[in-house]
Amino acid sequence: MTDNDPPLAPEELAHRLTEVFALVGPLYRRVQRKVEQAAPIEGLSVGVRAVLDLLREHGPMTVPQMGRAQALSRQFVQRMVNDAAAGHLVEIIPNPAHQRSSLVRLTEGGRAAITAALTREQSLLRQVEGDLTDAEVTACVRVLGRMLDLFDQVDVD
Repeated sequence: MTDNDPPLAPEELAHRLTEVFALVGPLYRRVQRKVEQAAPIEGLSVGVRAVLDLLREHGPMTVPQMGRAQALSRQFVQRMVNDAAAGHLVEIIPNPAHQRSSLVRLTEGGRAAITAALTREQSLLRQVEGDLTDAEVTACVRVLGRMLDLFDQVDVD
């Protein structure tokens, strides 16, 4: 793609984005299985790992905030937070902005666990072969971001 490429017509764009979905689904499921296979190494389920990653990226959050950010039900996120708390990976702290909705934050153990998971994933991703460029990866992130924006208001409860 160059700066001179015209935007695709909506019909063609829809067809091309369907191709992206056809790849993202299997990729997501395979990555999820790989993470679950590594769970004995790191002690993290996919759900707990997602909570830890979100807290690493955004700092302390409430369960409803995490549910919205991940497009997951609050009940599911609460179960994942409970699992993480049982493993001393997160702690529940008072929320100065809202007394009824506590904040969840990483513990040092949680930070170490998510750092180890990310390090292992990045090591695995270094094995991706090919001559991918920064521009290609940037374009991929842009496309996936636009697709994610389209479904930003999906009701998960």
